[in-house]
Amino acid sequence: MPFALDRRQFLLGSAATGALALSGCAGMAPRSATADARALYDSIFEGMLRAAPEMATGLGLDTGERAFLKSRLGDASPAGKMGPYRPLIDHLPRLRRIERARLQGQERYWYDTVLWLGERMREAETFEYGGIGGYNYPIPYVLSQLTGAYQNVPDFLDSQHRIDTREDCEAYVARLEAFGDAINHDVDRARADAGRGVVPPSYILDKAVTQTRNLRAERGREAGLVRSLVRRAREKNIAGDWETQATAIVDGRIADALDRQLGLLAELRRGAGQSPAAGRLPDGERFYQLCLRYHTSTALTPDEAHEIGLAQMAELSAEVDPLLRREGLTRGSVGARINELRAQARYLYANTDAGRAELLADLNRQMADVRGRMGDYFATIPTSPMEIKRVPPAIEVGAPRGYAQGPSLDGSRPGAFYINLVDTRIWPKWALPTLTYHESIPGHLWQGSIVLENQAIPLLHRNIGIPAYGEGWGLYAEQLADEAGVYGEFPVGRIGRIQSFMYRAARIVMDTGMHARGWSRERSIAYFTDEVGLDPISATSEVERYVVWPGQACSYKIGHNEFIRLRAQARERLGQRFDIKSFHDAVLLNGDMPLEVLATVVADWTALQGG
Repeated sequence: MPFALDRRQFLLGSAATGALALSGCAGMAPRSATADARALYDSIFEGMLRAAPEMATGLGLDTGERAFLKSRLGDASPAGKMGPYRPLIDHLPRLRRIERARLQGQERYWYDTVLWLGERMREAETFEYGGIGGYNYPIPYVLSQLTGAYQNVPDFLDSQHRIDTREDCEAYVARLEAFGDAINHDVDRARADAGRGVVPPSYILDKAVTQTRNLRAERGREAGLVRSLVRRAREKNIAGDWETQATAIVDGRIADALDRQLGLLAELRRGAGQSPAAGRLPDGERFYQLCLRYHTSTALTPDEAHEIGLAQMAELSAEVDPLLRREGLTRGSVGARINELRAQARYLYANTDAGRAELLADLNRQMADVRGRMGDYFATIPTSPMEIKRVPPAIEVGAPRGYAQGPSLDGSRPGAFYINLVDTRIWPKWALPTLTYHESIPGHLWQGSIVLENQAIPLLHRNIGIPAYGEGWGLYAEQLADEAGVYGEFPVGRIGRIQSFMYRAARIVMDTGMHARGWSRERSIAYFTDEVGLDPISATSEVERYVVWPGQACSYKIGHNEFIRLRAQARERLGQRFDIKSFHDAVLLNGDMPLEVLATVVADWTALQGG
């Protein structure tokens, strides 16, 4: 059974902890506001690990007193729809009682961040449908090509569930049992949401059907879920008939649950529409505004965000035009000329296993090169290992083009950048480097490792994400790599960097267009291909990604704009006293934060430097 947090027991225990933290022991002086806050953060984080055992495993914290978590998955029933954020919501009243004025420096930033996040999650909870998805985003659809246990548990078990002992093998088997239960819960929740009028568009259901069928087709001893356990148990010489146990579950409970999921998806498909808009859902305008608020950590309206995206597109198109002319591409729109460049055979990898191997080797060389340049820009250099891997083929048809997975806290598992190689033709050589810098160094893996290695940051704040901060940093990292000279011997790569910014600006236009302005899926895809020069495969993947993750598309460029604005503001005020290494420490060593909190951090840092 998936682990269902006993909320009554948890709240009683945490209430006692909270009372102790906030009032002090009898006969003792009350603790400081800082101690109160830190104790509460720790209580919330501990609750999050129990609500989401996958988080404990991913961080390497499912050992010792938490070892029981290794046999469990998060509660996929309606009671668990808020995922790891349930304890944060439950602790909001105690969090609000902490006196912010008694906190100093970083402690205020951390308090503001966790309070902001708790309030967003409390608002998300007010919607009867959806919940918190695998990336901890508010989502409208329990089942899609990007959401649901079927989509994330197999890769989690293979890449994050460690196998070192017999107990680890037994825990894996227990999680296989829980996986079947989680799929059934997803089916029940998706059916209930359909009764509320919440059904994904038909093309989203089609991808979910394809991926579910692919997983269902894996049977017997050759199933990936079986082979992963058997292979790793054999490598560690762990005796036991793991193949028989795992096969029985995969061909039994999991197969039955996947059949139920396929049945529901087929049923939903018959009545599904085409509109991608979150605004069509019950109370959909408010839902989309919540998503936009969460993902940008601003109060922008959809119309305001849309206009920002259009303005950025105009600026970036003007910037890339002379670079395209330098390549001999002088006729047609910017998007048409980028498409022409993308089709040139000299920039394409063979769409074969050998071509994929060559592509991955090039990415690793690029990552090593940029890492060697970072000493000029960062005072804090992370030591965690980082690697580049292919998105598992079983899920690549619906997966994003690329994504990062942070390292474990104990260093046993390196951070990884996953790239989708379903078709290498979507990755011309001039477009690839910027993705590497975004996802690995100095992007997500770099920033995440700096935070995880900083023992001064509360564990809670090392393990929560604020999208506009994280994705804004990813785009800032792309620009920083350019500033570090990575394109000196490959100038055409700068076209890839600008195109990357263009399609992040286009995402704002597309996302607000789809969810608030009535744009169709087809119009959104055409916007990407015509204005950004994105290939049809990638454009379709992009658009369908944001059908099921409303608002997330807006986090990138809006976050980047703020990082650049704040850096320019600090540099202008400090003049020659501005130090890029110190600036990066200031904005990174507090962990993720909403953009309005980031503005306070930079203003305080600038004042301390004498600005």
